[in-house]
Amino acid sequence: MAARPTRYGRRIVPQGTTGLHGDYMILTRIASTPATRILLLERMRYQLVLGLIIGVLLPLVIVIPTRRLDAITIAGIQSSAIAAVVAVVLAIVMYRRVTSFPGIRAFRYVLPTYSGAFAFVLAAIVAMRIDYNRPLLALSFALTLMVAIVSAFLVLRRGGRRFYLVPFGRYQVAFRAPSTEWIVMDEPRIPDDPSAIIVADLRFDHEQAWEQMLAHAAVAGYPVYHIKQLRESLTGRVSIEHISENSFGSLLPNLAYRKVKRAIDLIAAFIALPLLMPLLLVVALLIKLDSRGPILFRQERMGYRGRPFRIFKFRTMRVQVDIPEDSRTAAMTGDNDPRITKLGRFLRHSRIDELPQMLNIIAGDMSWIGPRPEAVPLSVWYEQEIPFYFYRHIVRPGITGWAQVNQGHVSDIESVSDKLGYDFYYIQNFSAWIDVLITLRTISTMLNGFGAR
Repeated sequence: MAARPTRYGRRIVPQGTTGLHGDYMILTRIASTPATRILLLERMRYQLVLGLIIGVLLPLVIVIPTRRLDAITIAGIQSSAIAAVVAVVLAIVMYRRVTSFPGIRAFRYVLPTYSGAFAFVLAAIVAMRIDYNRPLLALSFALTLMVAIVSAFLVLRRGGRRFYLVPFGRYQVAFRAPSTEWIVMDEPRIPDDPSAIIVADLRFDHEQAWEQMLAHAAVAGYPVYHIKQLRESLTGRVSIEHISENSFGSLLPNLAYRKVKRAIDLIAAFIALPLLMPLLLVVALLIKLDSRGPILFRQERMGYRGRPFRIFKFRTMRVQVDIPEDSRTAAMTGDNDPRITKLGRFLRHSRIDELPQMLNIIAGDMSWIGPRPEAVPLSVWYEQEIPFYFYRHIVRPGITGWAQVNQGHVSDIESVSDKLGYDFYYIQNFSAWIDVLITLRTISTMLNGFGAR
């Protein structure tokens, strides 16, 4: 009598069999458990289906019966429904891309990403002067956000995933990743865990049984990662033992995005400068009343492609005329530095002191996001002490960056080495998505003052 088939992942195999090679491999049966159901919430297709049903269809069912359907109303409902579809899809894609980066507590990025997506769509509708139905779009946003928050909360309660480690090659580097549960595999069998993530040194010449297990695990839908890339993803840093290529196999960052990024920088700067001008004038007046000295602080920093430039900041320190400008000590800011004024401490804490750098962005010396430019004496010192330090100048320096939102302000050689790992990670993953994530985390940093001195 034929064996009763049982569903295993994406394949159907007879119950009790062991796939293609029973002596080393078992396909994991995915039972209908609460953990598995929560795992489905992390899959994009389920998020899209759920988001479109709750965020588009349900608002239509609620709103349409309450409206008198004339031609204008129908047109407004149609355009709002299309806008809701675009906003839901954009929000889910943005959220997944932003939270795919390391060090992310996904729950706290629900509100910023979903609000940003709906705000963008609404701005586009208003700019194009398209009629829309306000209650429908508002209800779509509220319901979509509610579903996203509940889903993220359930995933958060489920806890972190376990990583199953193939113990060959340079697998020991895995243990350097903090707050991670590693399970070392002792035989080439796919783990009996529907949320398993398998990690191996894919550049190692594994025995045939292990290689076959990895291949079948990948075909069955299990994530299989190279240990080096996963460690970088978990820590948000790359090793500076050697320069690492990006996903294009090149040391050059994404050239197409670099041009787009420059255009975005200019547009944002020209929009923000007049909007922030009243704040800038008030801050300038307060600095003048607070202490003697110029309003702006100017310093030579090392910039794009290793070319020095003069950076502009609001002055936050008392003027000291007895220290030469090229002094390495003068270029460093210590913890509780006595040179910082009371107003200057607030400006540093809120990052308002960095706003004059919009002038540097317009001039082409800087970007909104990138590795922070160091004072020339410090940059020269770091380059002498740290291998590959000069490589960070391959992109424009930024007002904020990946290292700033993860590590904060540093100055000693050991901390700068760690910071360089964050800078290299940013360059290696140079894209719009990591810039969006840095923007969201910068807002949080401005509110809590993380890393300020």
